[in-house]
Amino acid sequence: MVWIPGGTFRMGSDQHYPEEAPSHRVSVDGFWIDRTPVTNRQFKAFVKATGYVTTAQVPPDPKDYPGALPEMIYAGSLVFAPPPRVTDLRDWSQWWTFMKGADWRHPYGPKSNINVLDNHPVVHVSYEDALAYARWAGKELPTEAEWEYAARGGLDGEEFAWGHVLAPDGKHMANTWQGNFPLQNICEDGYERTSPVMAFPPNGYGLHDMIGNVWEWTTDWWSSRHEADAPKACCVPQNPRGGREDASFDPALPEIKIPRKVLKGGSHLCAPNYCRRYRPAARHAEPVDTSTSHVGFRGVVRNGSRA
Repeated sequence: MVWIPGGTFRMGSDQHYPEEAPSHRVSVDGFWIDRTPVTNRQFKAFVKATGYVTTAQVPPDPKDYPGALPEMIYAGSLVFAPPPRVTDLRDWSQWWTFMKGADWRHPYGPKSNINVLDNHPVVHVSYEDALAYARWAGKELPTEAEWEYAARGGLDGEEFAWGHVLAPDGKHMANTWQGNFPLQNICEDGYERTSPVMAFPPNGYGLHDMIGNVWEWTTDWWSSRHEADAPKACCVPQNPRGGREDASFDPALPEIKIPRKVLKGGSHLCAPNYCRRYRPAARHAEPVDTSTSHVGFRGVVRNGSRA
């Protein structure tokens, strides 16, 4: 792990996606954070020691998904696959498939494996999966503020974790998508999917993959605006001062009340033409029961002593 000294920084952005605004000053205490996302090798050790079964390996309870077709109630996870064509970039179902048999051991479906991916970040982990591993390891998951502060690497106000240019002198600093998403990835950075966790340079704090490769879970509940005093409790109808409704639930699925947490960092699927979220300020909502082929996590320790 790496020690991050406490400090104050400008969190969020007023120049990018609406959910990142308004930018505001935030102070965090010092903490330890994993140098890299948790890898398949590390997660494998956890499963071997505990017998843990991930969310993706358990058939969902039909009561939690009213209106779902019975034939869709099976164990699985969301897997990305480039479609032959795209009619509307707002329709993510064209490139995401809820695949039976996809899980952390089988990242691209039941016939795939992680035999040569020990040093790649573990994927297909839900929020509860990440939390279970962290507790086993004597750690916690980071808050959104802790995560963003660490990702900035001491560079307050820069667009990227390494400065203001995405690829300085043509050098790719993170595993992202080059080309026309989701149809073609020309892989200028050398990777089509996930990459080994130390394949790209560290940021100013010595942390790898804070940008790109996989999105990472934080403990904060999602809200569609980024005010400094946004409510942190899940699923309340409105904030304590009677303002806007809480956005922890997905408004596109009003019948399915699955709360959402904040993801940070972007992934290997972020591209200039679709998802410019390969920045410390970027944030994304993820249902706590959902796992995908591009979401992972890392742990923190806050008691001042290294885990």
